[in-house]
Amino acid sequence: METKKAIDALVGNVGRVIKGKPDAVKLAVVALIGRGHLLIEDVPGIGKTTLGYSLARSVNCSFHRIQFTSDLLPSDITGVTIFNQTTQEFEFKEGPIFANIVLADEINRTSPKSQSALLEAMNEGQVTVEKTTFPLPRPFMVIATQNPLEYHGTFPLPESQLDRFMMRIKLGYPDMEHEKEILKASSERYIKDGLEPVLAGADVLKLQDLVDGVKMDDALLDYILAIVDATRRSDKLALGVSPRGALFLQKAARAMAMVSGRDYCIPDDIKGLAVPVLSHRVALNARGGFGRRAGDAEDAVADIVEAVEVPV
Repeated sequence: METKKAIDALVGNVGRVIKGKPDAVKLAVVALIGRGHLLIEDVPGIGKTTLGYSLARSVNCSFHRIQFTSDLLPSDITGVTIFNQTTQEFEFKEGPIFANIVLADEINRTSPKSQSALLEAMNEGQVTVEKTTFPLPRPFMVIATQNPLEYHGTFPLPESQLDRFMMRIKLGYPDMEHEKEILKASSERYIKDGLEPVLAGADVLKLQDLVDGVKMDDALLDYILAIVDATRRSDKLALGVSPRGALFLQKAARAMAMVSGRDYCIPDDIKGLAVPVLSHRVALNARGGFGRRAGDAEDAVADIVEAVEVPV
């Protein structure tokens, strides 16, 4: 497996369906090979679910979609133990969390109790039910979606849950040229379902291991720490980035370097990923004149990154 060729094939295959959004597709691949989880926050109907489905089909991995609703129970996600009358024994029936790529659709529409059922899976790669721990398949990735504009009947994700996601991205509306292509492609569903895998699950695991070996100079580690420390001292923010956020920024930068065809990181890898990796981990200070919108957090993090000296 030639690394750059494999990654380009994966990005290109997903891009066949997600038209005109190469940056979003690349970030999704970065999250996958960086062993991270992805939160897509945007308006309905722009391809959030399709992105997760296309990524799963492109790597020939199992894919489950969970539609989060107000009456969803934790056992609906993790699974349940039932009594088998034939064997006279209790058996565990796996829930939809047991897949390589899990789409948590409209994750903020279910209660915090059900949202928390994802925490152990996202952090440890396992599920514990009635004192028994079950490992999840590898690779494992959660892609969650939520609508940032509709708040009726929703439960905002707590900071502890947001911190488990490597990055938060937006797809945005397509430009007119690509939207015209979408209108012409009346068989979009056929194109999506007709996607052939370009990688196997084992290939993804190899790529993840290779990401760990991407070189990062100590000066770049200091650069990450300087950005993180600046978020903790900023008068615009009431809550700065956690150590987990710093670790995810390091992992994402290494993955981005490999996606770009390098075995070493450069400052632009960190600078370009700071907003999608860090902005959902901070809490805005109302006294600083900022609101609670995601865009405000992104602007605050972007300003901080610009103010931190870049190593040369």
